[in-house]
Amino acid sequence: MTKILMVCLGNICRSPLAEGILRSKLPDDKYIVDSAGTGNYHIGTTPDKRSIAVAKKYGIDISNLKGRQFSVKDFDDFDVIYVMDESNYNNVLSLARNEHDSSKVKLILNDVYPNKNFDVPDPYYGGEQGFENVYNMLNEACTRIADRLV
Repeated sequence: MTKILMVCLGNICRSPLAEGILRSKLPDDKYIVDSAGTGNYHIGTTPDKRSIAVAKKYGIDISNLKGRQFSVKDFDDFDVIYVMDESNYNNVLSLARNEHDSSKVKLILNDVYPNKNFDVPDPYYGGEQGFENVYNMLNEACTRIADRLV
């Protein structure tokens, strides 16, 4: 069983959306996809209503997900850790205990734009179009990830 973790800042916008998208593209008997945030702002809360809405628009239900904070234990529990931006990348790497932990951490858009280190912008302070744009970015990245894995 391959375990994949999606990480953003608060675990209410980008990472739950990425979790839902990738889950929808992978067989659940072979893959586990989860999400977390580097911050502790939204532990136990559901995703942002705008993330829920854009996911629902594309037939994906993320309304039952609950925010949680990334922890060192996640390096043991997951095979790959996809982060949404450089800040998340640095925050997760700061908790890595060794090179093996560090090697698991990847910027998700590098699957679409290799070695460009582009960020998935945080849509929290914007409108619905920002969530639509983020969905499209994550859908493209998750399609590439799923195609490679399956």
